[in-house]
Amino acid sequence: MQRDAATLFGAQATGTFLGLPAASVAEFDSPIAILGAPAATPYSSVGAYCAAAPGAIRLASAAYAANVTHIDFDLGGPIFPSGTVAAADLGDLAYDEGDPAQNRDRIRDTIATILERGAVPVVIGGDDSVPIPMFQAFAGRGPLTLLQIDAHIDWRDEVMGERLGLSSTMRRASEMGQIERIIQVGQRGIGSARVGDFEDARRHGVSFVPAKMVDGGGTDQVIGLVPMGQPVIINFDCDALDPAIMPGVIAPTPGGLSYWQAVRILHGVAERAPIAGFSIVEFMPERDIGGLGAITASRLLVNMLGLIARQKVML
Repeated sequence: MQRDAATLFGAQATGTFLGLPAASVAEFDSPIAILGAPAATPYSSVGAYCAAAPGAIRLASAAYAANVTHIDFDLGGPIFPSGTVAAADLGDLAYDEGDPAQNRDRIRDTIATILERGAVPVVIGGDDSVPIPMFQAFAGRGPLTLLQIDAHIDWRDEVMGERLGLSSTMRRASEMGQIERIIQVGQRGIGSARVGDFEDARRHGVSFVPAKMVDGGGTDQVIGLVPMGQPVIINFDCDALDPAIMPGVIAPTPGGLSYWQAVRILHGVAERAPIAGFSIVEFMPERDIGGLGAITASRLLVNMLGLIARQKVML
């Protein structure tokens, strides 16, 4: 068995994120609901290549499971400031690579139920087609700001005949009436976007802050784009991060965001607006190195749980 410092301080295997209570969609009563969504609409050429991500990220969180009540220095105190655990893990949704429509329905309907219960959904994907049905679940709950942190803009209308795949996430979001404003951060390198796709996004009113601009001008320029008080959905694509800390992605590209840049953005946004939902996607465990990417993803999730919990305490 591999041993590390976490073992010394009580880490043990856990089937849930951070060892948090497990619950079903029908019975949970926590203000934050963690949900694994391994796949929605995979392209036939690559399949559900991120399907193992929820399990790998949960496993990486086991190192902290015995220390949930300890001080987290990213958050300046315990993860859950009220002293009581404010989140439940609802496990992973079933998926079928041969039935993407059913996958999407299952994601949308489950998140809609979470929202109806007054909780904030925190979704562990899965590839970047997973957020499309997540966004759909917010129908009638606008106006919302959508913040995408990603190396790519995802504005293709279709790829290989598929209009609901990972390359079309933000174009589909732009067609949803509940999403009033879109902010996209972290673009770099070459992706699937054509010049016309970028021009369409600009005409729609998208605010872009490429990775080069974040590096040169800091994170305040991103945070300042988020309207005060308007609920925000954050979609965090792991390839937005530098591959030095997030090697487990399908398209690693130099020049991504650092951990602290990402954390500052998340904390700054939470100071300006209520977090209505969060998803982290595009982690590919098979390409990870020494579990580093899984640990990084789990730490971002811990920050989000703490930020959302603090907002709930203030309500």
